[in-house]
Amino acid sequence: MQLQTVDIAIILVYLSATVFIGLWVRKRANRSKEAYLLGGKTLPWYLLGLSNASGMFDISGTMWLVTLGFIYGLKSIFIPWLWPVFNQVFLMVYLSMWLRRSNATTGAEWMATRFGSLRDAKKSHVIVVVFALISCLGFLAYGFIGLGKFIEIFIPWEMVSRFIPFEVRPEHVPHLYGIVFTLFAVFYTVLGGMTSIVWADLVQYIIMTVSAIVIGIIAMRELAGTTLNVPDGWLNPLFGWKLDLDWTGIIDEVNEKIRTDGYSLFSIFFMMMVFKGILVSVAGPLPNYDMQKILSTRSPSDAAKMSGFVSIVLMPVRYIMITGFVVLGLLYYDRLDLIVGSRIDFEQILPSAISQFVPVGLLGLLLAGLLAAFMSTFAGTLNAAQAYLTNDIYLKYMKPQATNRQIRNVNYLAGITTVIISIIFGFYSKDVNSLLQWIVSALWGSYLAANVLKWHWWRFNGNGFFWGMIAGLIPALVFPSLFSKTLDLYYFPLILIISIGGVIVGTFTSPPTDEETLKSFYRNVKPWGFWKPIREKVMQEDPEFIPNKSLRMDIFNIVIGTVGQTLLVLAPMYLVLRKNGPLFTTLAVITVCVIIMKRTWWDRLPKDK
Repeated sequence: MQLQTVDIAIILVYLSATVFIGLWVRKRANRSKEAYLLGGKTLPWYLLGLSNASGMFDISGTMWLVTLGFIYGLKSIFIPWLWPVFNQVFLMVYLSMWLRRSNATTGAEWMATRFGSLRDAKKSHVIVVVFALISCLGFLAYGFIGLGKFIEIFIPWEMVSRFIPFEVRPEHVPHLYGIVFTLFAVFYTVLGGMTSIVWADLVQYIIMTVSAIVIGIIAMRELAGTTLNVPDGWLNPLFGWKLDLDWTGIIDEVNEKIRTDGYSLFSIFFMMMVFKGILVSVAGPLPNYDMQKILSTRSPSDAAKMSGFVSIVLMPVRYIMITGFVVLGLLYYDRLDLIVGSRIDFEQILPSAISQFVPVGLLGLLLAGLLAAFMSTFAGTLNAAQAYLTNDIYLKYMKPQATNRQIRNVNYLAGITTVIISIIFGFYSKDVNSLLQWIVSALWGSYLAANVLKWHWWRFNGNGFFWGMIAGLIPALVFPSLFSKTLDLYYFPLILIISIGGVIVGTFTSPPTDEETLKSFYRNVKPWGFWKPIREKVMQEDPEFIPNKSLRMDIFNIVIGTVGQTLLVLAPMYLVLRKNGPLFTTLAVITVCVIIMKRTWWDRLPKDK
């Protein structure tokens, strides 16, 4: 379907709105560093939660999830644990509060609260900045590629090429489209900082919610009285040792996709996901937009509420849309155009289904929403990269006494430079899935050991953090070339072991962090874990100090919260698939989870003054 005048008008109205938002909040954002990077810590938790959810409702991720739903059916609800999606539950239960109590501006600045300001602490600060910038560039390139592949469906290169004075290879057409639409995200992000991002995200969430509901209704109407032609087990979220989905005689090419994905031995894959996912979650948020939203909240309790709200507003809406497109793609597979070059690209299911089945008017609204989704992810990640470049390099090492005007100019320069580098990075990435696998498996494997221990072990020091990150980061950058035929998740344990070796050597070849820093951190954050020597000294100085004894309750809430979050994914899938019996059972279990969490989590949140 070609874009009609009304569709183009809707898209232009949205793009104009983002420009207006950037200009509208520019003066407010430039009042101070905190106002620009964290919205002045005045934004309400529910607005930040909506913004965070919008940032996760990105084009690249949605394309990937539609592909997973199409191929793996209801079993696909577990594959996003690669991310892992349940890290939001860990944040909600306790980690967001721990992080927010630091009153830091970035994750790198947080290092001073844990390791102090001596030489070892400075090394930990530097390596966090390096890791943050690499991960931000990876996420920016990931969103950049997804956007380009998406737009290519609706604006064929044949229509545009005659106006371009230079030759572009077919594989680089998505990158060119990505550059064009990236400029709008750069504009409002660089001008308005966190406040403009949050307000633009609110607009995007409203658009996406309306679009998702309409897509779900269209799919349910088309499915009425029809049976999906899918393999046995496709409609069952449970699984055995092997995946056992055989598409032979239905869509034979899907079997090859399953083989190349490497998910056939699903139990092994699942166990690896859970093992890695728990470690990633305990390590805390990556130094990216999620962390910046937590640091932007008004208080620790608000940070916890914000992280919990993300799953509630994101999962149902997103999966109504995803399942709607999966259903339409399965019903009318022969009408989809999935051929890119000489091969089938299943990542084209979403844009091709939109092109085929979404009516005029709604098409413009949906495209505007998905463009906004890209911009939300891109803008939040870009804001995080700016924060590290400005706060943790420029202000810390180059010009600590910089004026607001100088800080503003550096923020602008940092944003533009980051975008240019991420675009270059994106040109060397094969596709959305390969880049996603590298981010969530190889890169995060380098992050885990050091970042789990920083919360939970008093003896761990800045030197151990530095060498643990270095020992993990190097193989994370090298292994994808050495093991190009292996799923990144499967060499994740090797990266983790190497990183643990770096942690142990680094920690025990240098003295502990100074005692005053450790006591201050323990008093403020109140972590549980291996803190006995510090806890005893704090309680000697302050007998009224109450240590954190909520480990068992936190674990219980994490289990209940993860079950509830997973069912929030499954319920909208049952709704669109018209499976009323399983839907009502799922809703009943969700209700039980909510009642339990109300008593064991919400009612126990600290009463912030």
